[in-house]
Formats: sequence, structure tokens, C-alpha cells
Amino acid sequence: MTTQLSGIEHPAAIPGISGEEAQRWAAGCGVITHSPETVEQVAALADILVREGVIAEAADCYRVLRALDVITNSAMWLVVHMTYARQIRLDGTPLNSSDFKVDPQGHTGGSLNMVPAYAALLALNTLTGTHRDWLMGQGHCVAAIDALQLLTGTALPARRRAYPLNDDGLSQFVSDFYRYQIGPDGRPLSPLGSHVNVHTAGARMEGGYLGFGGLQYVHQPLPGERLVAFLSDGAFEEQRGSDWAARWWRARDSGLVSPVMIANGRRIDQRTTTEQQGGVTWLSQHLRHQGFAPFIIDGKDPAAFVCAIFRMERELEALGEQAERSGNGYPVAMPYCIASTIKGFGFPGAGTNAAHGLPLGADLHHSTEAQTFFHKGAAALYQPEAIWKAAAAELIQPKAPRRPAEVTVQRHEPHWCDHPLSPMAALDGYFTDLVEVNPHLRVRIGNPDELSSNRMNQTLDLLQHRVTEPEPGAPESLYGGVITALNEEAVVSACLANQRGLNLVVSYEAFAVKMLGALRQAMIFARHQKEAGEPAGWAGLPVISTSHVWENGKNEQSHQDPVLGEALLGEMSDVSRVVFPVDANSAIACLQACYGDLGVIWNLVVPKSVMPVQLTSSQALKLVNDGAICVRGHCGAALQLVACGAFQLQQALLASDRLRSLGVSHSVICLLEPGRFRVPRDQTEAHAMASDEVISLLFPPQVRTRVLLTHTRPEVLLAHARRLDSGPAHCSALGYRNQGGTLDSEGMLFANGCTWAHALKELARLSGQSASDWLSQEELDAISGHGDPYVVIRAPVR
Repeated sequence: MTTQLSGIEHPAAIPGISGEEAQRWAAGCGVITHSPETVEQVAALADILVREGVIAEAADCYRVLRALDVITNSAMWLVVHMTYARQIRLDGTPLNSSDFKVDPQGHTGGSLNMVPAYAALLALNTLTGTHRDWLMGQGHCVAAIDALQLLTGTALPARRRAYPLNDDGLSQFVSDFYRYQIGPDGRPLSPLGSHVNVHTAGARMEGGYLGFGGLQYVHQPLPGERLVAFLSDGAFEEQRGSDWAARWWRARDSGLVSPVMIANGRRIDQRTTTEQQGGVTWLSQHLRHQGFAPFIIDGKDPAAFVCAIFRMERELEALGEQAERSGNGYPVAMPYCIASTIKGFGFPGAGTNAAHGLPLGADLHHSTEAQTFFHKGAAALYQPEAIWKAAAAELIQPKAPRRPAEVTVQRHEPHWCDHPLSPMAALDGYFTDLVEVNPHLRVRIGNPDELSSNRMNQTLDLLQHRVTEPEPGAPESLYGGVITALNEEAVVSACLANQRGLNLVVSYEAFAVKMLGALRQAMIFARHQKEAGEPAGWAGLPVISTSHVWENGKNEQSHQDPVLGEALLGEMSDVSRVVFPVDANSAIACLQACYGDLGVIWNLVVPKSVMPVQLTSSQALKLVNDGAICVRGHCGAALQLVACGAFQLQQALLASDRLRSLGVSHSVICLLEPGRFRVPRDQTEAHAMASDEVISLLFPPQVRTRVLLTHTRPEVLLAHARRLDSGPAHCSALGYRNQGGTLDSEGMLFANGCTWAHALKELARLSGQSASDWLSQEELDAISGHGDPYVVIRAPVR
């Protein structure tokens, strides 16, 4: 119902608010309506902002919120065009059949739901003059953010230049969405992606792996910063750990976080588990048990999001101050917004399974009926060009705070070792020193349970487990830097999110593979940043795999798995470095180099067993610099043993001892980083390879026979270190062949055919020698399967 005044249409008066701007906003706009509850909340918000001098009068608040309604409709209008159309007509005239895409694509329903949420963040920034970072766990909803950033002028400069706000520019914009075309260099021509990418302003993660946004948001902002985390109910069931956020947050070392769940009740082809268990009411009860203070808003109304984010920040700030004063007030009841909505709200097909992707469920290029539904839905959202451009001009954004482009870790000279020591214990000592000389960096340790068992005792004593109720006598603290949970994804996410801090992840090798999805997401994003000319500035992240396959025999084959390192070797070597240090000094040298790297994941496969020191400090540094080093013999010799891994080097040296005693010329090479000896897959990766000089020196063409002993499966090493493989007639590898059980390290080596004796037999075969020239008959019988294994390996101590 409306009333007419002086030729201008005005809404009928709405109780609870006064003033023309307030009444105009409260009447709604397009598909946006405002419930009495939201009207009341906005009135309270306006009152607070005026009382605190943030705005001059309440009308300022309502004017911004009116602009918010307009831009929300316009962005939703643009989102549905991104899915279906290749032509934009800003005058609102209907499209022709030829203007629609033949193969429409898009996560349309979720993107439509995200528009009012992200638009609200922009409006609140305008109202408060304060910048907020954002993170979106459901990265497939990127169309919402890309559309809003373009319309409001907050997109990156290159995008604003590429897509001017006219028919031609916006037509190119919607055509580039899911464009698929590739350039001569093999890269996508379109900067628009199906998920968040580096061309979206403020992006820090792709969000393609559902669930990781929920694990990371609480660990991201530093004190004084604000972050709004957009989450989804579908992702909530994907990954355990997001409901532990209140357990980790501390006002002393964390910024303000505002989790906002878009609860539309649907995943791809059925309702979410949350919806089936009772919907937002059940979810609220669950979150309350996990230390949150959840509340439900109208997820169809952008103003409700504005009030919710403002409320969460105020409440969390007050709770943090109170907890710090009391000294024991954690966990605080962290505010959590559940935005209840319908998937695809604002467009035909909302609430159906089809809304996930193509809500109209038909090919608009050929179906006139589907075109009719499209035009009807688009008309309800349409805002005249002058109106939405004026609205965009209202949403002025404050400048983001200037931050250092790169994290600098002060790396002092280590205390090098000259006596047998666990390489993990050596890392422990060096890392604690690094913490003490870098007090400006927030420290996070990702620990899926057994830091002390993995020889990181000094680190645990210094930093302590982060808990809410410290146990007397235990290494626990309210403010501990060790994030411990029996969940590999959750603890690695704490480090991945702490991008301006000092991080370390330690895990059993077999179970570290559960971190792969989160690590891969970070590496992909870092690679894309580099390709875009804006390389990531976070310090190298060491992910240490220990209690590994060759020293974890006692725990059966579930604990004997090198697959994380194998998988990470498959990633691009300039952002994924997999190294196999052989002693304390090489382990320290790797960690030191890792923290000098930027935007790179380092997987250090490190034994926790006490190991002899094989390398001096200068050798260790050269090993890290070159990727390999000669530890015995002359590299020009015809026979060569190459060891990748600590236990493998020990076996190679035992084989070398036998050859030396027989006067057989050979060399032993320690291979630290196999990925640097691959055939590079693109020019960027080529810069990370070992130099031709190193390869010609250590692996010269005159080497007639080469046997590699590897920590990994042998096929994996041969495939990645391809430049070392001189063919099956001259080169072979021995490694993990999926044999194991309740065994010690010696038994594991024997079961997998990786002992010194197996290496000599293989070397003899490839070189045309008789193995009996180098091995006794008893030794040959042992490795042939019908003798005593303990002729070639040590018997277990009982």
C-alpha cells in the first residue's frame, strides 16, 4: 500500500521509525522486504551510530541501507545474467534467444544467497568507516562477490578497466563467466573463474574444498583487524572442526571474527543433513553446546546482515575485554549468525534442487518458456541504471589498512650438531630459538596429538597447548600457541590461516595425508598469485612428516604410508617442496631455508629416531641449495648409489662399505629434493629446478649403472626425478612396496627389499656383474627368500 504526495510515490507510514529516508527504506525494494524485527534492529543500529557520533543523523543510516537494497537487487540481476546470458541491456529490455548462452553454467542459487550477505559487509563498512576483510568458504558462490565488486567499483583496477559499466563492458563480463577458452600459453583467457581466484579483490582462499573456510577463519585476523566469514550449511557437514572456533579465539592475539552461515537447507541434489535433523533450530542448539551464542536472522534481507555483523563485533569485543580482565573467561560465547533463507531466493526455481546450478532447469537458448521465466525473474530484480549507479556511489569504502607485503622471519645461525641426535629434536631446538628471536610474529603449531612423542618437547614447553581450562602440571595455557586436536585438517588450517605469523605443522606421516586437500588449496592459490604478478607474502610453511613409514613398523601398516610426500611431489615444485633430510644438520638447514621462502609449502620427511650425523653444516647447506650432494666416492665412477631418505642413506653407505672393501669404484649421492630433478612442466617450475651444473657434476652421463634407494614407492621417485632415470637397463629404484606389519625399522627395510644387500644385488644385475662377487652365499640366500634375514639386518632387541 502506498500514498501519493506531490506527484512522488511514498510508502505508507511504517510504525517504529520516523523520517522520509527511514520510510523509503522500510518499504523495501525489488525482491527485498523488511520484517518488523529487522526494522526494529535497524532503528536501534541507527540510534547507536548517531549517539556515538559515527553518523550525523539517522537518515544517513537509512540512506545507505536504501542504497544497499538497490545494489543487492542489481547484483542479483547481474548474477542470473552471468549464468544464462551473453548480453546485457541496462535499459531492461528483454533478451533475444540468441542473447542466451548455449551451455549455461553457474552455482546460481548459492550465489544469489551470497549477494545480500556480501553487500551488507560493504554497507557496514560505509556506515562505520571501518574496513573488514572477508572469507568465503563456499568459493563456488564467487559470482555474487565479483558482481558486487564490479557494480560498486571495489573490484581490482584491472577488472574495472576490462569491464566498464555499460552494455558492452557488462556483456563481456557475463560472457567471460565460464568462458572455458584457453590462450596459446595454455592458461584460461578469462580472469573470471567458477570459484574465488586471485582476480577477486580481497580473496585469500579459493574455497573450492568445502569446509576449510570454517576451519580457518578464527585463526586469520590479527588483533585490531575484523573478518567476516561467510559459511554454508552444506560445508558444515563436510568437515569436522568448524564448531571448535570458540575454543581457539582469544582477544589477546586474535582480531574480531563474525561467522555468518548461509543456511539455505540444500546441497546439490538433496537437503543438507542439518536441514534433515531439524534445520536452523537444531543447528542453534548444536552450536550452543560448542560454545557459540547463535542467533537467526532473515537471510533474504541485506539489512539483517548489517545488524548481525555489527552486533557480533560489539558482543565479541566486549566478551574479549571481560575475559582478559577476569583472566579465565574463555571460551567466550562467540556470536554466530545463522542466515535462514531459500536457496536461490529472488529468482524462479528457488528452493528446488535445480537452484544449486541452473534454477530454470532448461536451455534458454531454445526454450521460449524458460525465457519467459527468466525475463519475469530478471524484471523483479531490475533497477534502472541511474538508480543503481547512485546507490553504488553511496557505498563508499574506507581504505584497507596497509600491511607488509611479505613476512620476514629473522633466521639466526643454528647450533649445528656433531653427535648422534634425533633430527626432530634438532628441529625442536632450532624452532624454539626462532620463536624467541621473532617475538613480533604470532606463532601457531599444528599438532594432531603427539608433539612430545615426536621429539618437540622444547616447543611444547615454550608454547603449550591452547586450552580453555589448563590442567595443573600439564603444558597447557589459555594462550598456548599449539593448536592440538585429533583432526589433521583442523590443525593444519590454523597454520594456513596465520599468514602473517610463524607456523609449524608436525604429524605422523601416515595420517598427514588427511591435510592434503587444505595444503593443495593453499598451493594452488599461491601459484595463481605468482602468475598474476602478486606473489604470496606468507613465510614458508613447514609440514613435518615424522614417525614415518620406516620407523613406525610397530603400529602395523595403517601407520606405514609415504603418500603425502608422494602426492605433494605431484604439485608444482616452486610452491610444493618435498625434502628428505638425512640427519640433524640437514633437517635444520631445511627448516632455515623454509622460513626464507615465501608462499611455499615444505613437506619435511624427518625421522624422530636418533641418527648419526652424516653431514657438516656446510654440506647440509649445500645439500639444501643444490638438492643433492655427493657423500662418498667420485661421481665419475661407473656405479652409483643414490639415497633419498635417512634410513636409505644408511643402507647405501653400508652397501658402499662392502664395495670399498672390495676395491670397487662407485659414488654415493644423497638426494634431498627429488622434485628439483624432474622435467619441468612450465617455465615457472623450471626456475625451481637444480642447475645443469649440479646435474652434470653429480649425475654425469658416464655413470653406467644407478640404483636409487628411496623413502617413497620406487615408481614415484623414478617418475618425478626423471632426469636421473637412464632407463630400465641402467637404472632402477628400491623403496616402499606396500609390505609391512608389526616390524622394526630393519624388518621394514628387509620386507620391502630395501637393505644394503638388496641394493648390491640390483647394482650387480644392472652392471652385468655376478652378485656373488659382492655378496656371500648366505647373504644371497637371505635376500632371495629362503635364508636367514638376520644375516643382512640386525635382529630386534627384546
